Amino acid sequence: MPQIHASRLPAGALLEHYAARGAYTDYRVVLARRVSLADFMAAFYTTPVFRLERWLLARVLRFPSTDQEAQLLADGQRDRFSAWSVESRRADQVVLAAGRTRSWLKVSAVPASPGATELFFGSAVVPRGRGGMGWPFHVSMGFHKLYSRVLLAAAARRLECGAA
Repeated sequence: MPQIHASRLPAGALLEHYAARGAYTDYRVVLARRVSLADFMAAFYTTPVFRLERWLLARVLRFPSTDQEAQLLADGQRDRFSAWSVESRRADQVVLAAGRTRSWLKVSAVPASPGATELFFGSAVVPRGRGGMGWPFHVSMGFHKLYSRVLLAAAARRLECGAA
């Protein structure tokens, strides 16, 4: 079972400019195999736990999505997926925007362990003007941190099994 660790943003992270503007959480996990950004994204957005989120988004907010659309997003053939749109993308990382929230995924080779990959997942909520984040954000932060770890662990397990 991969170990999920709280992490600071690495240098050059596309999420950096949000760090000074509001709250964010970041986690990382190391897998003992090479993983591309496309493989990570496909695994992340098609895990059973994320499929539940997608089902809720489709039913409640009318943002349907499919595993095929997740794969097209991962492959760079699509810029929208459910409630998200690609805000920025590089070969090793992507930021997806949905309203005031941002989701960030990044892959990085581990120099000390040839063949290993470090997977990062982070998120940001853009504050509303000078009013800050507001009480709903602060109340939900504990759940958000737990859910972020669950999502990253699910994607890591899927990748370890070679399902992506």
